[in-house]
Formats: sequence, C-alpha cells, structure tokens
Amino acid sequence: MKFDLLYELQAPKPHDERSEYRCYHEALAQIELADRLGYDTVWEVEHHFLTEFAHSSAPEVFLAAVAQRTRRIRLGHGVVLLPHKFNHPIRVAERVATLDLLSDGRVEFGTGRSSQFEQAGFEVDTDLSREMWQESLEMIPRMWTEDPFEHAGRFVTVPARCILPKPLQKPHPPIWMAATSPQSWEVAARNGIGVLGLTIFVSVPQLAERVRAYRAALAQAKPVGKFVNDRVGAFTIVHVAETKEQAVANGGTEAAINYLLYAFRVLGGFADPSGRGMQRDYAELEIKSTPYRDLIAKEYPIIVKMQRGECTFDDLDQEDMVIVGNVDHCIRKVERYQKAGLDHFIALMQADRIPHAQVMRSIELFATEIMPRFRG
Repeated sequence: MKFDLLYELQAPKPHDERSEYRCYHEALAQIELADRLGYDTVWEVEHHFLTEFAHSSAPEVFLAAVAQRTRRIRLGHGVVLLPHKFNHPIRVAERVATLDLLSDGRVEFGTGRSSQFEQAGFEVDTDLSREMWQESLEMIPRMWTEDPFEHAGRFVTVPARCILPKPLQKPHPPIWMAATSPQSWEVAARNGIGVLGLTIFVSVPQLAERVRAYRAALAQAKPVGKFVNDRVGAFTIVHVAETKEQAVANGGTEAAINYLLYAFRVLGGFADPSGRGMQRDYAELEIKSTPYRDLIAKEYPIIVKMQRGECTFDDLDQEDMVIVGNVDHCIRKVERYQKAGLDHFIALMQADRIPHAQVMRSIELFATEIMPRFRG
C-alpha cells in the first residue's frame, strides 16, 4: 500500500491579509518534508467558492511550485473539474502536459465534476455534468497521443489542431476519477481509470465491497486512455501525535468534526451562501431534505451530535472515517484500510486550525512510525 497526502488548502477564519499566503507556503513546506520522508503522492484538489474549506482554485499553479521544490514525490493533479465550463479540455490537456514536463514525468491526472454549489457558479447544468465530464475525459488522452487532434461532440467541437505540449510520460499520465457513490466506482471501472474514493460517510466494510465490485467490473473496461489504471485510493482525516491527549489538544478532533460537517453540507447538495464555512455555528444549521443527506443522517447519527456540539473524541473514534491519536492507535485503524484492498491510503493532515508545526510533526510521525509497518 502506498501513502499519499491530500490538500484542500484550508484557511479557517478569522482571516488577515496574509492568511492565504501562510496557508500556501506552509503547505509547500509540508510537502517538501513529505518528499524527503518518502510519501508517494501529494494530491491537490480543485475547488471554488468554498470559503475556509478549500482555497485551492488553481491547483496547476500550486503543483508547478511543488514540482520545483521536490524531487521524487508524484503530483496528484486532482481532481480537475472536467465539465467544459470549468475547464476547456484543451486547456486541461495543455496544463497537465506542461506540469508533467516540469516535474520530470511525475503527474497523476485525477478528474471530477464538483458539487452543485460550485457548478452553479460556472453555469454548469448539474443534470448534464456527467455527460460533460465523459466527453472531456475521452478527448484529453487523445489530445496527448494524436497529432493533429479533432473532435465534434455534443458540448465541444475542436477543428484539426496540434495540441501542445505532449506529456513526458508515454503514452500519457495515469488517469483517475473521484468517486462518492457505488455508481461512480462502476463508471470508473467502465472507463478503465483509477478511483479516488471517500471514506467520509463510508465504513471500511462498505469501502471493501466497492473495491471488490470495481475490480470485478474492470474486466469489462473500455479504457478512455491507452492503458487501464486499476489502482484504488481513498482519503481520510489523519492527525498523529505522541499521545491521544496531545492529538486532541492540537485540534485533531475539532478539525475532523468541522471537516465532516462541511462535507455533509456540500455532499448533500446544500452550501451555505453566507460563506460561514468552518466557523463554529453548525448547531444553527438544519438538515436540508435531500435523499443523500437523509441517508447519511440515518446511517451516521453522530452528525446530529456534531451539529449540537456534543461530539467527543470517543464518539468520533468509533468511526472509520477519522484517524486521530497516537502511533499505535493510528496503526490499528490504517490496518483496516489495508485489509479493504486499497492501493493508496491518502491522508488529509492540513485541516482547520491544526498549527503548522503540529501538521509537520504528524507528517513525520506517520512516515517514520506508521508507513514502515506496511512496507515490509
């Protein structure tokens, strides 16, 4: 099992003139450390309008900076939002190829569609977003391997043109897809691309079943690229400290609660237009009546405790989707993910108000005390 980091570039309020500057530069320092310590990939998402939760609207620029500060860690450019109103597929192909050249061929290309809240800001029709994603997904690998390239589709038309530059990796970088539902895992398998899954509101047994179904469905894959990427990754919130008490004091539990509450709102199709983000006022938010939200609330009653401000470390620790504590405790929880069949365990450590120094220490402890247990 490989070990990766995930960045949303979280910047909780209150903000000052240098809040985002600090967030970006601290993240760069953390990734430089991860590169030295042997992490396999750093993933950087694309999000828009999600105040505090994700200030990562131009990941290709951030990852270009990472490429010049690191030597071996792979660059997970993902997920890139593929509906063409977010990013025209020509521009995606050009930017990913450029990053691959600058990084000496270290790019992993992740794809997705985004939340309804973000789609509305770019005038993306949610009902058509899957078809938009599919069309761009099929176009981009061809742009990297055909010269000239031309396409006449439902959403995008490109006359015969040479799309430049070409990526260093041949025939092209590995392709992935963000998957939040069992149906999404099936879509990834049909397209012959890797899965970037959630552990948020997904138990380890549920995750293991999705991995099994995905691997079975790969037998019928019609790859959009020149090869099948059959790897599976999933991310969870991680904070490691010398003791459980220190992990809690560092803000690990609070960060996990705030992340889960925000994810609950966004994944349920609702986002607070006031931009309150991750401030401590979730108890005021009512659960909106959407089927997905109702399902989560039923299966995870802990969400109600979080909204009421009643959730404790022990409550949270019973859930698979959070790994906070000392080394031995975290090892036991990571073992469950290994047994579920993951190829990539992806840790989100830069979260909420956990201080930079404690994030650095968590990255170090995880690399030196936990990763070796799973690498033989």
